[in-house]
Amino acid sequence: MSALNKRKDNLKKKVTAVVLAAGQGRRMNMPVAKQFIMLGDKPVLYYSVKAFEDSHVDDIILVCGKGQVEYCQDKVVKSYELKKVKQIIEGGEERHDSVYLALQKIKASDYVLIHDGARPFISPLQINEVIDIVMESKACIVAAPVKDTIKIVTREGWIKETPNRDLMWSAQTPQAFEYRTINKAYDLLYEKDKVERKDITDDSMVYEMFIGKPVKIVRGDYYNIKITTPEDIILAQGINQMRFNKE
Repeated sequence: MSALNKRKDNLKKKVTAVVLAAGQGRRMNMPVAKQFIMLGDKPVLYYSVKAFEDSHVDDIILVCGKGQVEYCQDKVVKSYELKKVKQIIEGGEERHDSVYLALQKIKASDYVLIHDGARPFISPLQINEVIDIVMESKACIVAAPVKDTIKIVTREGWIKETPNRDLMWSAQTPQAFEYRTINKAYDLLYEKDKVERKDITDDSMVYEMFIGKPVKIVRGDYYNIKITTPEDIILAQGINQMRFNKE
Protein backbone atom coordinates (compact mmCIF):
# COMPACT_ATOMS: atom_id res chain seq x y z
CA MET A 1 0.00 0.00 0.00
CA SER A 2 1.36 3.42 -0.93
CA ALA A 3 1.91 6.05 1.74
CA LEU A 4 -0.95 8.13 0.30
CA ASN A 5 -3.39 5.22 0.30
CA LYS A 6 -2.31 4.25 3.81
CA ARG A 7 -2.97 7.81 4.98
CA LYS A 8 -6.43 7.74 3.41
CA ASP A 9 -7.13 4.40 5.09
CA ASN A 10 -6.04 5.78 8.46
CA LEU A 11 -8.42 8.71 8.06
CA LYS A 12 -11.28 6.22 8.00
CA LYS A 13 -10.27 4.72 11.34
CA LYS A 14 -12.28 5.66 14.41
CA VAL A 15 -10.40 6.92 17.46
CA THR A 16 -11.95 7.10 20.92
CA ALA A 17 -10.48 8.91 23.91
CA VAL A 18 -11.10 7.78 27.48
CA VAL A 19 -10.50 10.58 29.99
CA LEU A 20 -10.23 9.31 33.56
CA ALA A 21 -11.57 11.64 36.25
CA ALA A 22 -12.77 9.23 38.92
CA GLY A 23 -9.88 9.72 41.36
CA GLN A 24 -10.70 11.01 44.82
CA GLY A 25 -7.42 12.88 45.25
CA ARG A 26 -6.92 11.85 48.88
CA ARG A 27 -3.38 13.25 48.88
CA MET A 28 -4.71 16.72 48.05
CA ASN A 29 -6.35 17.13 51.48
CA MET A 30 -9.02 19.31 49.89
CA PRO A 31 -12.83 19.08 50.05
CA VAL A 32 -13.12 19.00 46.24
CA ALA A 33 -11.77 16.24 43.98
CA LYS A 34 -8.53 17.24 42.26
CA GLN A 35 -10.07 17.18 38.77
CA PHE A 36 -12.53 19.91 39.81
CA ILE A 37 -10.00 22.24 41.42
CA MET A 38 -10.00 25.58 39.62
CA LEU A 39 -6.94 26.26 37.50
CA GLY A 40 -7.19 29.84 36.33
CA ASP A 41 -10.91 30.31 35.80
CA LYS A 42 -11.69 26.71 34.75
CA PRO A 43 -11.61 23.29 36.45
CA VAL A 44 -8.55 21.09 35.90
CA LEU A 45 -10.65 18.54 34.04
CA TYR A 46 -11.75 21.07 31.43
CA TYR A 47 -8.23 21.47 30.04
CA SER A 48 -7.73 17.73 29.51
CA VAL A 49 -11.09 17.22 27.81
CA LYS A 50 -10.69 20.38 25.70
CA ALA A 51 -7.37 19.13 24.33
CA PHE A 52 -9.08 15.99 23.02
CA GLU A 53 -12.02 18.07 21.79
CA ASP A 54 -9.58 20.04 19.63
CA SER A 55 -7.68 16.97 18.42
CA HIS A 56 -8.39 14.36 15.75
CA VAL A 57 -10.18 11.97 18.11
CA ASP A 58 -13.75 11.17 17.08
CA ASP A 59 -15.42 10.81 20.46
CA ILE A 60 -14.69 10.97 24.17
CA ILE A 61 -15.80 8.85 27.10
CA LEU A 62 -15.48 10.76 30.38
CA VAL A 63 -15.11 8.59 33.48
CA CYS A 64 -16.04 10.33 36.72
CA GLY A 65 -16.44 9.40 40.38
CA LYS A 66 -19.48 7.96 42.07
CA GLY A 67 -22.41 10.38 41.96
CA GLN A 68 -20.55 12.87 39.72
CA VAL A 69 -22.12 12.15 36.31
CA GLU A 70 -24.64 14.98 36.49
CA TYR A 71 -22.03 17.40 37.85
CA CYS A 72 -19.61 16.59 35.01
CA GLN A 73 -22.38 16.91 32.46
CA ASP A 74 -23.55 20.31 33.71
CA LYS A 75 -20.37 21.96 34.99
CA VAL A 76 -17.86 20.68 32.44
CA VAL A 77 -19.44 19.31 29.26
CA LYS A 78 -22.42 21.65 28.89
CA SER A 79 -20.78 24.71 30.43
CA TYR A 80 -17.90 24.61 27.94
CA GLU A 81 -19.81 23.13 24.98
CA LEU A 82 -17.62 20.04 24.63
CA LYS A 83 -19.31 18.30 21.71
CA LYS A 84 -17.15 15.18 21.44
CA VAL A 85 -18.05 13.85 24.89
CA LYS A 86 -20.57 11.15 23.96
CA GLN A 87 -20.68 9.23 27.24
CA ILE A 88 -20.12 10.05 30.91
CA ILE A 89 -19.88 7.03 33.19
CA GLU A 90 -19.02 6.30 36.80
CA GLY A 91 -15.62 4.78 37.37
CA GLY A 92 -14.53 1.92 39.58
CA GLU A 93 -12.59 1.48 42.79
CA GLU A 94 -9.15 1.61 41.16
CA ARG A 95 -7.80 3.21 38.00
CA HIS A 96 -7.71 -0.08 36.11
CA ASP A 97 -11.34 -0.69 37.10
CA SER A 98 -12.32 2.65 35.54
CA VAL A 99 -10.43 1.85 32.33
CA TYR A 100 -12.08 -1.56 32.09
CA LEU A 101 -15.55 -0.08 32.55
CA ALA A 102 -14.87 2.48 29.82
CA LEU A 103 -13.55 -0.14 27.39
CA GLN A 104 -16.80 -2.08 27.81
CA LYS A 105 -18.75 1.01 26.76
CA ILE A 106 -16.96 1.37 23.42
CA LYS A 107 -19.27 -0.03 20.76
CA ALA A 108 -17.09 0.30 17.67
CA SER A 109 -13.67 1.90 17.49
CA ASP A 110 -10.30 1.12 15.95
CA TYR A 111 -8.03 2.85 18.44
CA VAL A 112 -8.37 4.10 21.99
CA LEU A 113 -6.38 6.78 23.81
CA ILE A 114 -6.48 6.61 27.63
CA HIS A 115 -5.65 9.79 29.52
CA ASP A 116 -5.55 10.94 33.14
CA GLY A 117 -7.94 13.86 33.56
CA ALA A 118 -5.56 15.30 36.16
CA ARG A 119 -2.98 15.97 33.41
CA PRO A 120 -4.33 19.31 32.14
CA PHE A 121 -1.40 20.32 29.93
CA ILE A 122 -1.53 17.71 27.21
CA SER A 123 -1.84 19.47 23.85
CA PRO A 124 -3.95 18.68 20.78
CA LEU A 125 -0.71 18.59 18.77
CA GLN A 126 0.74 15.87 21.02
CA ILE A 127 -2.53 13.93 20.91
CA ASN A 128 -2.52 13.99 17.11
CA GLU A 129 1.08 12.75 17.11
CA VAL A 130 0.04 9.86 19.36
CA ILE A 131 -2.81 9.00 16.99
CA ASP A 132 -0.44 8.90 14.02
CA ILE A 133 2.05 6.72 15.88
CA VAL A 134 -0.46 4.24 17.32
CA MET A 135 -1.78 3.62 13.81
CA GLU A 136 1.73 2.52 12.86
CA SER A 137 2.86 0.79 16.06
CA LYS A 138 -0.44 -0.59 17.50
CA ALA A 139 0.62 0.54 20.99
CA CYS A 140 2.37 3.66 22.28
CA ILE A 141 2.59 5.88 25.34
CA VAL A 142 3.71 9.43 25.98
CA ALA A 143 6.76 9.57 28.25
CA ALA A 144 9.62 11.88 29.17
CA PRO A 145 13.28 11.08 29.90
CA VAL A 146 14.02 11.13 33.63
CA LYS A 147 16.28 13.93 34.81
CA ASP A 148 17.27 12.48 38.17
CA THR A 149 19.50 9.54 38.96
CA ILE A 150 17.25 6.61 39.86
CA LYS A 151 18.04 4.16 42.66
CA ILE A 152 16.58 0.67 43.00
CA VAL A 153 16.34 -0.05 46.73
CA THR A 154 15.40 -2.88 49.07
CA ARG A 155 12.30 -2.65 51.24
CA GLU A 156 14.65 -1.82 54.10
CA GLY A 157 16.00 1.21 52.25
CA TRP A 158 19.36 -0.07 51.00
CA ILE A 159 20.47 0.70 47.44
CA LYS A 160 20.58 -2.41 45.26
CA GLU A 161 21.23 -0.89 41.85
CA THR A 162 21.66 2.35 39.94
CA PRO A 163 20.21 1.82 36.44
CA ASN A 164 21.44 3.69 33.39
CA ARG A 165 19.54 6.98 33.38
CA ASP A 166 19.68 7.16 29.58
CA LEU A 167 17.33 4.18 29.46
CA MET A 168 14.86 5.49 32.04
CA TRP A 169 11.65 7.25 31.01
CA SER A 170 8.79 8.58 33.10
CA ALA A 171 5.46 7.28 31.79
CA GLN A 172 2.72 9.82 31.13
CA THR A 173 -0.59 9.76 29.30
CA PRO A 174 -2.24 9.48 26.86
CA GLN A 175 -1.48 5.83 26.29
CA ALA A 176 -2.84 4.57 22.98
CA PHE A 177 -3.65 1.12 21.66
CA GLU A 178 -5.44 -0.75 18.97
CA TYR A 179 -8.84 -1.10 20.64
CA ARG A 180 -9.50 -4.80 20.18
CA THR A 181 -6.03 -5.65 21.52
CA ILE A 182 -6.14 -3.56 24.70
CA ASN A 183 -9.70 -4.74 25.30
CA LYS A 184 -8.48 -8.34 25.07
CA ALA A 185 -5.64 -7.55 27.48
CA TYR A 186 -8.03 -6.11 30.04
CA ASP A 187 -10.37 -9.08 29.65
CA LEU A 188 -7.43 -11.34 30.50
CA LEU A 189 -6.50 -9.13 33.44
CA TYR A 190 -9.98 -9.48 34.90
CA GLU A 191 -9.72 -13.23 34.76
CA LYS A 192 -7.08 -12.81 37.46
CA ASP A 193 -7.77 -12.56 41.18
CA LYS A 194 -8.29 -9.02 42.48
CA VAL A 195 -5.15 -9.26 44.58
CA GLU A 196 -3.12 -9.88 41.44
CA ARG A 197 -4.45 -6.64 39.92
CA LYS A 198 -3.47 -4.35 42.79
CA ASP A 199 -0.05 -3.38 41.41
CA ILE A 200 -1.32 -2.28 37.99
CA THR A 201 -0.49 1.41 37.61
CA ASP A 202 -0.87 2.08 33.89
CA ASP A 203 -2.34 0.59 30.74
CA SER A 204 0.92 -0.33 29.07
CA MET A 205 1.59 -2.72 31.97
CA VAL A 206 -1.59 -4.61 31.08
CA TYR A 207 -0.61 -4.67 27.40
CA GLU A 208 2.91 -5.87 28.21
CA MET A 209 1.65 -8.59 30.57
CA PHE A 210 -1.00 -10.13 28.34
CA ILE A 211 -0.14 -9.18 24.75
CA GLY A 212 3.61 -9.47 25.03
CA LYS A 213 4.38 -7.08 22.19
CA PRO A 214 6.53 -3.92 22.36
CA VAL A 215 5.07 -0.52 23.20
CA LYS A 216 6.46 2.54 21.41
CA ILE A 217 7.55 5.63 23.35
CA VAL A 218 6.30 9.01 22.13
CA ARG A 219 8.45 11.73 23.60
CA GLY A 220 6.38 14.10 25.72
CA ASP A 221 7.37 17.17 27.67
CA TYR A 222 7.90 18.00 31.32
CA TYR A 223 4.81 20.23 31.43
CA ASN A 224 2.53 17.20 31.10
CA ILE A 225 2.36 16.82 34.88
CA LYS A 226 -0.23 14.87 36.84
CA ILE A 227 -1.81 16.90 39.61
CA THR A 228 -1.64 14.70 42.70
CA THR A 229 -0.46 16.82 45.65
CA PRO A 230 -0.97 20.44 46.78
CA GLU A 231 2.54 21.23 45.49
CA ASP A 232 1.44 20.15 42.01
CA ILE A 233 -1.30 22.79 42.05
CA ILE A 234 1.30 25.52 42.64
CA LEU A 235 3.37 24.20 39.74
CA ALA A 236 0.27 23.89 37.53
CA GLN A 237 -0.72 27.48 38.24
CA GLY A 238 2.71 28.62 37.07
CA ILE A 239 2.54 26.52 33.89
CA ASN A 240 -0.97 27.74 33.16
CA GLN A 241 -0.01 31.36 33.63
CA MET A 242 3.03 30.96 31.38
CA ARG A 243 0.91 29.44 28.61
CA PHE A 244 -1.75 32.11 29.01
CA ASN A 245 0.89 34.83 28.63
CA LYS A 246 2.23 33.14 25.45
CA GLU A 247 -1.22 33.26 23.93
